[in-house]
Amino acid sequence: MWYMLFFIFLFCNRIAAKRRSLLAKLQVCKDHVSGALCPHKNKKVQVLTIGALHQIDCSSLQSAASAWHEGIGLLPKPLLVVNIGGPTSHCKYGEDLANELTSSLQNVIPTCGSVRISFSRRTPKMVADLVVLKLGNHPKVYIWNGEGPNPHMGHLALADAFVITADSISMLSEACSTGKPVYVIGAERCRWKFTDFHKSLRERCMVRPFTGKENICKERWTYSPLNDTKEAAGAVISALEDRGWRLQ
Repeated sequence: MWYMLFFIFLFCNRIAAKRRSLLAKLQVCKDHVSGALCPHKNKKVQVLTIGALHQIDCSSLQSAASAWHEGIGLLPKPLLVVNIGGPTSHCKYGEDLANELTSSLQNVIPTCGSVRISFSRRTPKMVADLVVLKLGNHPKVYIWNGEGPNPHMGHLALADAFVITADSISMLSEACSTGKPVYVIGAERCRWKFTDFHKSLRERCMVRPFTGKENICKERWTYSPLNDTKEAAGAVISALEDRGWRLQ
């Protein structure tokens, strides 16, 4: 759906010079839990999203599941995917959180069939090195080294559960759009919009803290998947239709 929003943005700008304009603006809302899609000068068409807008939907997950079936889909179950971001000015951590994460993972690995770990571009080298040192030789663990095709979509489509560091609103938003169990580590270290974001996810039963006491094989819960992108796109389309504009 992200590409639909981008198309609508271009469409609005293209016709702005010829007709009364509609500006669809994506921004961070400082006094709310997350970002806002705020059409210019029209407060009636304001969409406050829980998380970040992204490209994950049922169609993209189905395509990824098919594309990654042989590489990921045949791994022993349950598959636990671990996404590690990096510290920010509002969510600070370092080697201490890496130690906590690896220790907790070592505790839950016996309850997993497979574990796949990915780092982001923001992951500090010392954090990545420590994770590789402590878990890299475990027979159940695969750590993507950044080479070859990025397995991120395959992970989202085929994982049975996720562990994600609290710093990344994008990674958490994507994982919560799958409807699968999501564990968060480091949320207590976050400030500003991150605090409200994590509270919102917990209140909707989308996430739980990662403690290292989980039984990944047995622990399951359900929730309504996060669907911000579709809802935001629908709001923009409705705003266009209210002005007599239609997308072909």
